[in-house]
Amino acid sequence: MARPKEFDPTKVLDRAVDIFWEFGYEGTSVHDLIKHLGIGRQSLYDTYGGKRDLFFSALKHYDRQHDIISILENTESGKEAIVHAFDQLIHTVSDEKQSKGCFMVNTAVELAPHDPEVSKFIEEGGQRTELAFYQALIRAQEQGELNTRHQDLKALARFLNSARNGLVVTSKTTPDQVVLQDIVKVILSIFD
Repeated sequence: MARPKEFDPTKVLDRAVDIFWEFGYEGTSVHDLIKHLGIGRQSLYDTYGGKRDLFFSALKHYDRQHDIISILENTESGKEAIVHAFDQLIHTVSDEKQSKGCFMVNTAVELAPHDPEVSKFIEEGGQRTELAFYQALIRAQEQGELNTRHQDLKALARFLNSARNGLVVTSKTTPDQVVLQDIVKVILSIFD
């Protein structure tokens, strides 16, 4: 009979997110994981299958917890949904504890160019976010909140998603909130 797990797998995933987010996939060894996660090597392999599998589980866990899509979909005003999404991003990247950037964006930069599975996961997440921006833009247009010069809402949604990712990267080297707010002000000028 198998022994019951003596650890909470969700808490282990939280800790895995922390260490992979801080040091990246390549910068985190199995030894680092065992030390940081507080589980034995065999438990790591039995539960998660190894470093790569744990990394992917941690990435998915992070994605479920840091979901911009819910902000974009659950705000009635399309404009307010987009403004709130960028305000939330500024708040997150300006927090010293969050100065690591975005785990998804970091992973895209580190692994997506040479890992097809990670690339596909990141791309699909980007497509979901882009669709949520698009739907918010449609609401904004229907509600008269969007400048009428913007005809191609799909292109505008791609721009917003790209601008969001670029802002995360910029915040890693320029955490000055005034600078980041200036960038967001230009991004949100689509509503002027």
